[in-house]
Amino acid sequence: MVTKLVDTLLDRTLIGYSKVGYAARSRGFAPLPRLDGKVVIVTGARVGLGRATVEGLAALGATVHMVVRGREAGETVRDEIVLAQPGADIIVDELDVSLLANVRAYAAAWKGPLYAVVHNAGVMPPERVETAEGHELTLATHVLGPHELTSRLPATDRSIWVSSGGMYAQKLKVDDLEYLVGDYKPVTAYARTKRMQVVLAQEWAKRLPSGVVHAVHPGWVDTPGIADGLPGFKKLTGRILRTPAQGADTTVWLVAAREPGESTGRFWHDRVARPEHYTRLTRESSADRRALWIAVERTSEASA
Repeated sequence: MVTKLVDTLLDRTLIGYSKVGYAARSRGFAPLPRLDGKVVIVTGARVGLGRATVEGLAALGATVHMVVRGREAGETVRDEIVLAQPGADIIVDELDVSLLANVRAYAAAWKGPLYAVVHNAGVMPPERVETAEGHELTLATHVLGPHELTSRLPATDRSIWVSSGGMYAQKLKVDDLEYLVGDYKPVTAYARTKRMQVVLAQEWAKRLPSGVVHAVHPGWVDTPGIADGLPGFKKLTGRILRTPAQGADTTVWLVAAREPGESTGRFWHDRVARPEHYTRLTRESSADRRALWIAVERTSEASA
């Protein structure tokens, strides 16, 4: 089990984001409790972190709704997981989270209990692309869709927003949500919206009468998104990237464990609450946070 000093050094030097950090920290991880009878939604569940999250939750006995954009591909993945985990209770739901009308329809059709939602769906298009509803794709997938889903679904015990350590490089951008100003940079768009996710999770935590809301970052994980969107980074760090299961560990822990249920509105990595900022240059004010909430609400309402 790493000491607090070593844990902090791992975090500040970024080595903690790699599989080295996970290996050091996970020695002290306790087994997770069962989730039998609990229903959980995981978006972006076909590959990478999403699939690993589904696998981890299903192994604990949860009924997991795999939210994917293509049903056939999702069913193939579901069958593969069930083959490896006989008895796993996994349901494939088709939904493109970036389309708000589809999100509303999905939420309106939901029946039965719901314990947790994991907002995991992610994209990093190489150029600025708009959805059929006219929203920049990264914003729609990471921010507008999850916000609308949280608004429309029944109240849950836990809502988890899968962000990224990349958000540390960006200040909250409220006056240009759709990235209309300046040259579009995929990594910047990604990091901006990941910062927005952390802020929105904290704003939701203030507003929900019950249940908890947390954000999490998985570290550096070997996923198709990394290979496609950041090939240079993959080449540089390939040997120390985490497996998807290692990256998804804290997300599964946030759904299952007792400790994260005792607080709300925090940002986690490797089962420890981390700072949301490491420099004053990225800090936002409470007014900025409120402004983001209002801007997202207005943008969503304009699409209704």
